Amino acid sequence: MKTLTKTAVAALALTITAATAKADNIVEIAAADDRFSTLVAAVTAADLADTLSGPGPFTVYAPVNDAFAALPDGTLDTLLKPENKGKLTDILLYHVDDRKLTAGMIPKGSNYFKPALTSARLCITSGADGVTIADSTGETANVIIADIMADNGVIHVIDKVLLPGKRPACH
Repeated sequence: MKTLTKTAVAALALTITAATAKADNIVEIAAADDRFSTLVAAVTAADLADTLSGPGPFTVYAPVNDAFAALPDGTLDTLLKPENKGKLTDILLYHVDDRKLTAGMIPKGSNYFKPALTSARLCITSGADGVTIADSTGETANVIIADIMADNGVIHVIDKVLLPGKRPACH
């Protein structure tokens, strides 16, 4: 009976420890997923990893590797150069909201959203077919996976790199 009690206590302690363990932050989640290796390299080159590992809250619209590969030839290589850190930072911050916005919190229809630390706007549309995000180019990114929860916010996986500039048409 003593062995059974000790085993039960050990199992309970392990369960409590696991339940109170810290969840991964946005950067840790992205770094652990091969689909985001280009995004992680860009965030690292822009010195944003510490910020996006911080307390948040953040919503990150995270382009997959294929989205970066779809940029015009040479664009990514140019952006990753140290002399282009400012432009890279502007592009990456265009993908970050300083609130925790799950897909269910995005109002139905088309609405302007202002990403954190930028004056540029996104047009986010939520409807029966899902969520899309229009940037300054007038093209839209599709949210292909919504609501990856992190301890400091949420990630929405998108299929296009968002580019800041003029305000997109939204209504």
